[in-house]
Amino acid sequence: MVSLNSDMGEAFGIHSFGNDDELVKLIDTANIACGFHAGDPTGIRETVEKAVAAGVTVGAHPGLPDLVGFGRREMKLERDETADLVRYQVGALVGFLEAAGAPLDHIKPHGSLYGMAARDEEIMDAVCDVAVQYSVPVFGMAGTAHERVAQKRGVPFVAEFYVDLGYRVDGSLIIARRPRATPVEEAKQRAHKALTEGLATADTGEDFPMRVDSICVHSDTPNAVEVAHAVREVINSI
Repeated sequence: MVSLNSDMGEAFGIHSFGNDDELVKLIDTANIACGFHAGDPTGIRETVEKAVAAGVTVGAHPGLPDLVGFGRREMKLERDETADLVRYQVGALVGFLEAAGAPLDHIKPHGSLYGMAARDEEIMDAVCDVAVQYSVPVFGMAGTAHERVAQKRGVPFVAEFYVDLGYRVDGSLIIARRPRATPVEEAKQRAHKALTEGLATADTGEDFPMRVDSICVHSDTPNAVEVAHAVREVINSI
């Protein structure tokens, strides 16, 4: 069964962010920000508690140390430095999960770290170092360094598809600096096509292969709740 996941816990201090409270009722697994690109200790605890109460599994969503840029600006990183950044963040989340009596389900890099790991095998190797340490899968994009390195390292891999982001014809994601609403019918069509035909459509109109184990709906998409309801309908109908 294809799962539905969402990136959560990206509020900071007194500032709310995203649609976490409603989405947690609709998804199967949450990817929780660990404080570097977004989130803070109290937010991690509160999001973990919401997820556990809703019966939702929890994965770590480590990002680049760039709160101002929301982790969406690339950095030059060495392999060991990347492993340290990821291990630090995953370890923080695991502390809160242990306090809540819940296990770590997976690791899914955030934003530019996700894109860097899709292209650079050394970066993905660093992510896999931490996945091996905790014996958990990694979420990523099929047919990229995410999958190649995970297979090489013996790390279980979960292929993701995004209904609220655009794709280039090479399968890479188009990530806007500020989130925009996604037309619900468009999200449904994207999900149905990927799940039934194994295809996605690039921004230039060409189709390309798409394998899907989990569909992501970002919590910061303005109409994320409506999109998640629509995608859940598609998943349940197939």
